[in-house]
Amino acid sequence: MQAEIITIGDEILIGQIVDTNSQWLGKRLNEIGVSVFQITSIQDDKSHILKAMEEAEKNADIVILTGGLGPTKDDITKLTMTEYFDDTLVRNEEIENHIKYLFGRIKYKFTEMDLQQAMLPEKACILKNQLGTASGMWFEKNKKVFVSLPGVPNEMKGLMTASVLPKLRENYKLPFILHKTLHTYGLGESRVAERLSDFENDLPANIKLAYLPSYGRVRLRLTAKGLTELELASSLDAEVLRLKKLVKDIYVGEEDDTSIERSVNELLRASNQSLSIAESCTGGNIAKMITGISGASEFLKGAIVAYSKEVKQAQLNVSAETIQTHSVVSQEVAIEMALNSRELFGTDYAIATTGNAGPTTDDTDKTVGVVFIAIASSSGVYANEFFFGTPRVKVIERASVKALELLRKEILKNNTNSL
Repeated sequence: MQAEIITIGDEILIGQIVDTNSQWLGKRLNEIGVSVFQITSIQDDKSHILKAMEEAEKNADIVILTGGLGPTKDDITKLTMTEYFDDTLVRNEEIENHIKYLFGRIKYKFTEMDLQQAMLPEKACILKNQLGTASGMWFEKNKKVFVSLPGVPNEMKGLMTASVLPKLRENYKLPFILHKTLHTYGLGESRVAERLSDFENDLPANIKLAYLPSYGRVRLRLTAKGLTELELASSLDAEVLRLKKLVKDIYVGEEDDTSIERSVNELLRASNQSLSIAESCTGGNIAKMITGISGASEFLKGAIVAYSKEVKQAQLNVSAETIQTHSVVSQEVAIEMALNSRELFGTDYAIATTGNAGPTTDDTDKTVGVVFIAIASSSGVYANEFFFGTPRVKVIERASVKALELLRKEILKNNTNSL
C-alpha cells in the first residue's frame, strides 16, 4: 500500500510554520506497513487542491490531507472535497451537539460560524474530533481512500491514532516494514559507501540500504519489507550483524536515539569518570550537546566558553607567551586549554576547541574553517588540526561532533579492559 500526504496552507509555504505533521504521519503510516509515496504542500486554493487530489489518486492507494478545515472563509478543504466527490453538505446532528458540548465545557459562547463545522459531506464517513470542532472525513473512490484531517497537530494526531490507523488495519492486509539504523562517525558518506559496495549488492531483494549523512556522521538504515514478521526480523537481524562487522571501527550504536553524545554519556557513567570542557570557536555547543542527554550531571564537572584571549588567559591560565608566539588558533593553545581545564575542574578527561568558525579570521593567520581540538586524560594530551570549511554553522557542528568522537575513542582506549 502506498500513501500520499498533502498539507494545505499558505502558512506552510511562506515559512510561517514548520510542517511537522507530515513527518509524524509518515512515521505512523510506515509502522503499520504503508509506504509514503510523496508529500506535497499546497496553497489554500481550490484549483490547487483539486489538482493535487487528482494526481494523488493516480499515484497512491491512500491520500491523507491535513489543514483547511476551520470555520473561516480561507478554510476551503471541506467544500473542495465535497465538490471532488460530487457530494453535498448536510447538518450532522451528532457533531453539532459535540461542538456545543465543547464550547459549553469552557463556558464560551459559540456562533453560527462555529456551527458551520457541523455541515459535513453526506457520503463521507465522519471522524469525530474529540479535541476540537473540525471533524475528520473518510472518503472512498475507485478503491482509493481519501482522509481529511485538521491541521492542528494534536487534533490530527488524535484522529489518526483513534480512528484512521485502526480503520486502515481493519480494512487492508498490510505488509510489515522493519527498520534498523546504525550510527557511524568519523568517515564520510562516499567512503562508507565504497566500503559497503559488495555488501549492498549482496542484500536480499526485499532489504534496502540507505545512507543518511549529516555533519560528522552517517546513519546506515536497513529497511526490510514482507508479509511474515518473524522471518523478516530474522533476515534483517542477520544483515545487521554482517553490516556491523564491516563498520566496527566507526560504529557507535543503533536506532534513532543513539548519538555520539549519548554514547559518551553512557561510557563516562559506566566507567565512573568525569569530564570538563573548554570551548572557544564552538561557543558552548559541545556542552549543550552533552547536557542535552539526561545523566550528564553524574560526570560533567564544568565548562568554560573562553571566546576571547583574555578569558583564555584569566580563566584557563593559557600562557600569554603561547598566544603571542602561536596565536589563539593553534595546537599549542588547544593543548594548554585542555590541560588546564582538566586541572581546574579535577576531571579524568577534558576537551578543548579553538579555531576560526568565520566569516572572518580576526587576528590569526589560520583560514576560516581551521579548528584545533585537544583531548586531555591521565594518558596525556594531544591536539589535532582539522579543516571544516564553511559556513559558520557547519564548522561549529562538525567541530563539536569531531571533539566528542575523539573523546569517545580516548575513553575506549583507556578503559579497554574495564568496559
